[in-house]
Amino acid sequence: MTEYLCDVCKAYTYDDAKGDAKLKIAAGTSPSDFPDDWACPICKSDKSHMKKK
Repeated sequence: MTEYLCDVCKAYTYDDAKGDAKLKIAAGTSPSDFPDDWACPICKSDKSHMKKK
């Protein structure tokens, strides 16, 4: 289990053990494997801003 935090808004947290059902991201998916058009649901930054907590 790894948690990630958007380093722009510092408000969106993603846990790869749980995934994100709202955004249709399956459990076990790391942010580097998010779709290329993925954007933080809070600040709209791209997936490169998801950093390990």
